[in-house]
Amino acid sequence: MKKTSTRLADGRELIYYDSRDDVVREAADRRPLDRTVTTSEIRRDPLLGDSVAIASHRQGRTYHPPADQCPLCPTEGDRLSEIPDSSYDVVVFENRFPSLAGDSGRCEVVCFTSDHDKSFADLSEEQAGLVLEAWTDRTAELSHLDSVEQVFCFENRGAEIGVTLGHPHGQIYGYPFTTPRTALMLRSLAQHKEQTGGRNLFADTVEGEIADGSRIVIDGEHWVAFVPYAAHWPYEVHLYPKRQVPDLLGLDDDARTEFPKIYLELLKRFDRIFGEDEPPTPYIAAWHQAPFGTLDEFEGANRDDFALHLELFTIRRTSGKLKFLAGSESGMNVFINDVPPETAAERLREVASK
Repeated sequence: MKKTSTRLADGRELIYYDSRDDVVREAADRRPLDRTVTTSEIRRDPLLGDSVAIASHRQGRTYHPPADQCPLCPTEGDRLSEIPDSSYDVVVFENRFPSLAGDSGRCEVVCFTSDHDKSFADLSEEQAGLVLEAWTDRTAELSHLDSVEQVFCFENRGAEIGVTLGHPHGQIYGYPFTTPRTALMLRSLAQHKEQTGGRNLFADTVEGEIADGSRIVIDGEHWVAFVPYAAHWPYEVHLYPKRQVPDLLGLDDDARTEFPKIYLELLKRFDRIFGEDEPPTPYIAAWHQAPFGTLDEFEGANRDDFALHLELFTIRRTSGKLKFLAGSESGMNVFINDVPPETAAERLREVASK
């Protein structure tokens, strides 16, 4: 992998990740952009104990532009975009309309391919592996920022999810705090450790799913994918490396080599869940990594106890119908799932590639 860092016209950082070492990236951003001005602010909710990012400048962000005006496609002639070069493999750049910025963290965009009409599932294993390297590199770089405590790599796919740009891309958030979801995991981790005499909750969960077998979707040599026992979403898969590590930096070469094959197969299956004539399945793919800050508030849990994993889920519950977060889910955070996890796992096994 070759990494080339440059700056856009408004001062934001852009990084090319190339599979070939002989690629030269010297194209300049020719757009007459003013420096980016953000108004991100973190406010803590005293009742719930969580934090909310207030980012009013995002109201003016790009919204469903025509394909020939996509800001994530390469620059072509006088059609100038966020990527100055005429081609690229994988690109990461600072978001022009970030939810988090400055002392409140950092937001980046990850373009998986220059091909506007592809999705992640269409990538080659080599390309998917390069995306993994980019996620890993950005996790490492962002972990050194004083304003970042936890790094979150994710992809929103589909208009139903709220995606405003159709080009295949994801995002990376560098939060200035430990997120509420991770805090819950760390508290459960510490409690389980105390109650079982030091056993690890993640390890016990993965071992339990493998032993049960009914919810296993893919069992690879170095990765295992399963529908969790208490899945929140109609179709939800958790993907774990079999050698437990706290973050993407901890993956060994064997896990990195196998990941593209396993993950691409999962994404292909997601697009087959509802039948061949159905539109692409909307989904969220979310990497869960251990925070880099101190874990003193989670007494009994340490960073190495956490287990890196990816959660992949769709809000579509059946053909033409979405799972809306209504009163119970949005009002009280109590999910109601219409699809039994065992049924979801069986369906995901049925649609395996031939």
